[in-house]
Amino acid sequence: MSAEQRVAIVTGAARGIGAATAIRLARDGFAVGVVDLDADACKDTVDAITTAGGKALAVGADVSDSEQVAVGIQQVVDGLGAPTVLVNNAGILRDNLLFKMSDSDWDAVMNVHLRGAFLMTRAVQKFQVEQKWGRIVNLSSTSALGNRGQANYSTAKAGLQGFTKTLAIELGKYGVTANAIAPGFIQTDMTAATAARVGVPFEDFIKAATSMIPVGRPGVPEDIAGVVSFLVSDDASFVSGQVIYVAGGPKD
Repeated sequence: MSAEQRVAIVTGAARGIGAATAIRLARDGFAVGVVDLDADACKDTVDAITTAGGKALAVGADVSDSEQVAVGIQQVVDGLGAPTVLVNNAGILRDNLLFKMSDSDWDAVMNVHLRGAFLMTRAVQKFQVEQKWGRIVNLSSTSALGNRGQANYSTAKAGLQGFTKTLAIELGKYGVTANAIAPGFIQTDMTAATAARVGVPFEDFIKAATSMIPVGRPGVPEDIAGVVSFLVSDDASFVSGQVIYVAGGPKD
C-alpha cells in the first residue's frame, strides 16, 4: 500500500480493543488516524505504530459532537490522506439496573455508541464513495442479546447491528462494505471496571467468565483486531451486512 497507502480511522483507540486494532491495521499497511477523547492519551498507540515503522496520527475528538468529528476527520485528511476504512470502536459503560438508571446514564451511552458511529460514518462515507472503495466495521457486543444491568449498553449495541445492515444496503453499490463484530468477554480496562463495580477481584471475574467460554480462555484485544483485519481486507469484499460474534463459542 505504500504508493497509494490507504488510510484507516479507529475510534476509542487509546487503549484496549481500539489500540490493538490500530496497531494491527498499521502492521497491515494502513496509515492510521488514532482517535480518542484526548489526543495525548493516544501517545502509546501512536508510538507503538511509528516505532514499528508505521504511520499514525493522534486525534482528540468527542465522537458524539458533530463539530469535533468534522475537525478531527479533517486533521486525518490533512495529515494522512482521505480515510476509506472506519472502525467505530469508541464506547463507554454506565451500567445500572433499570430502576436505578438515570437519564444521563442512558443518554451518555446512546450518544457515544450510536450518535458517535452515525456522525463518524456519515463523515467518512463521502471519501469512501468518492474512491469507490471502503470498509466500515462497527463494534457491537454479545450484550446486544441482553445483559442484566446494561439496558442502555445492550440497546446501543443492538442498534449498531441494525445500523450496520442498513449501511451495507445503502453503500454496497459504491464498493463499500459494512460489518459488525460482537465481542464476548475480552480482558480490557473496561471489563476490569465492571469487575470493580460489582465488587469482584478482576482475577476472579476473569475465572468466572472463562468457565462459560467453550474454548476455555478469555478473549484479548488482539482477537478482535484479527477479525477487523480480515473484514477491511480485499479478501472480504463479498462480506457485508454481517454480525460476527467473536466470543470463543456460539452466542447468536
